[in-house]
Amino acid sequence: MAAYPVDPRDPDAAYLSFWREHHLCTLTTPRPDGSPHVVPVGVTYAPEEGLARVITNGSSTKVANILAAGPGGARVAVCQVDRRRWATLEGVAVVRREPERVAEAERRYAERYGRVPSPNPARVVIEIKLTSAMGRG
Repeated sequence: MAAYPVDPRDPDAAYLSFWREHHLCTLTTPRPDGSPHVVPVGVTYAPEEGLARVITNGSSTKVANILAAGPGGARVAVCQVDRRRWATLEGVAVVRREPERVAEAERRYAERYGRVPSPNPARVVIEIKLTSAMGRG
């Protein structure tokens, strides 16, 4: 079965359902030297907003990589795999620190992963403005 392109703002039901399941994901950010930095993360996907979100500590390497790309953000990808099924979302990531944006990301995380994240005053949200998506179901 070949990979297929997906409109990230209008995914089919199976693709969206896969992103609602409990899966650990990866986030790939570019290091300042251009090499990929890949780490496990929790991701939430809001096609109606054209966004994916990752909550993390503000001092993390992934945040530093995004900030190093400049105010326009960094090109990144998030991916999840379950045996032969996989899905990737790509876009431009920025770091948001506004309490209401972090709270919304925490709410969505709790909804997808079934647990409220522990308090972290240094938490930020990486918001990824989606430009493309693909997968294999």
